[in-house]
Amino acid sequence: MVKKSGDLMTAKAQVGIEYMMVVGFVTLAIVSVLTLAYFYSDQIKDSIRLNQVESFATQVLNSAESVFFAGEPSKTTVKLYLPEGVNEIAISPEGILIKTKTRSGGENVRFYESKVPLVGSISSTEGIKRVAVIAEEDKVSING
Repeated sequence: MVKKSGDLMTAKAQVGIEYMMVVGFVTLAIVSVLTLAYFYSDQIKDSIRLNQVESFATQVLNSAESVFFAGEPSKTTVKLYLPEGVNEIAISPEGILIKTKTRSGGENVRFYESKVPLVGSISSTEGIKRVAVIAEEDKVSING
């Protein structure tokens, strides 16, 4: 059987269109996966940052309770990491309030309750901090 040149052209055109459709679907799938990965990576980064903030606050409070119950003039200095995105750290007699900016555009506000009265201040700049925790007669002074 002899093929006509018109049939050959139609077959080549059909193969070209099918190839373009396959490439289009693969491109769409890759773009979808990359978009999801980008979205979830931001959530994971936020989760890591908030865990670091919680660890920071917990270690400060544990040190404060330790020196308070040891009594005056107990003192300790702890070296802690504070992640980026912390907007404010407020120390009150009841505990520590930390406001953290998240990548999703919101602000996370957490209050860590203390079993001992606290006073003082801690800078909210990112990095490793030396936090001095000093027992006083009826409270604990925190500076860093």
